[in-house]
Amino acid sequence: MTAVGPRALEGGARGPAGNVPEGYDPHAFEPFAVTVDLAVFTVRGGALHALLIRRGQEPYAGAWALPGGFVLPRESAELAARRELAEETGLPDDVVAGLHLEQLRTYSEPDRDPRMRVVSVAYTALVPDLPEPRGGGDAAHAEWIAFGTRGQLAFDHADILADARERVGAKLEYTCLATSFCPPEFTLGELRQVYETVWGTALDRPNFRRKVLATPGFVEQVAGASRLTGGRGKPAALYRAGPATALHPPLLRPEGRQT
Repeated sequence: MTAVGPRALEGGARGPAGNVPEGYDPHAFEPFAVTVDLAVFTVRGGALHALLIRRGQEPYAGAWALPGGFVLPRESAELAARRELAEETGLPDDVVAGLHLEQLRTYSEPDRDPRMRVVSVAYTALVPDLPEPRGGGDAAHAEWIAFGTRGQLAFDHADILADARERVGAKLEYTCLATSFCPPEFTLGELRQVYETVWGTALDRPNFRRKVLATPGFVEQVAGASRLTGGRGKPAALYRAGPATALHPPLLRPEGRQT
């Protein structure tokens, strides 16, 4: 995080021309800071991973946290999110620029940051094939960490991460994003494993197969192609991603079974 003082943040209230309206006193209100936090997920080795950094400064020096930092006075929240992600994780600029960041929600509890009143705009993304990160800026270290294995995070970042996991899980219900985590040609079992990994629950195989094949444009069978999957049965048919970008009807999670 790059520290930004209250007076610097107040400067953003003066408008494009720097003129304060007559009778308006920006010092009449207690200053507060705006930050961004990023919950970025991927699937690695059959497990859901989140991109975390180890803080290099107080507060919470040495603790695991989400990448993020202060929004500069003349900067949008999304621009700040991409800047902080690049600075703290070392991900290449072109990778960060190409990420589809989805705004999650705003976190504004008065005491969420011990330094001062801080309101954070959180973003999330679920992306395949991201490179290894490296710490930079205020981050002493950055790493892909299996979801749920670092329960104690700085600030309220555990809550943000849990909310983000719920959001990306919902995204798999109505988009074709899951196929991007599979090889170009995949079995329905491999596709099912992506859903099970992100949702954190086992799925009924016949029911999953029926729903996938009944969804127009979701997948297309590769003619004449199959793959042995290690079982005793016949080789499994191979599929590729279909032309659809949204699932109609959606592929809903089993209620009450997410872990």
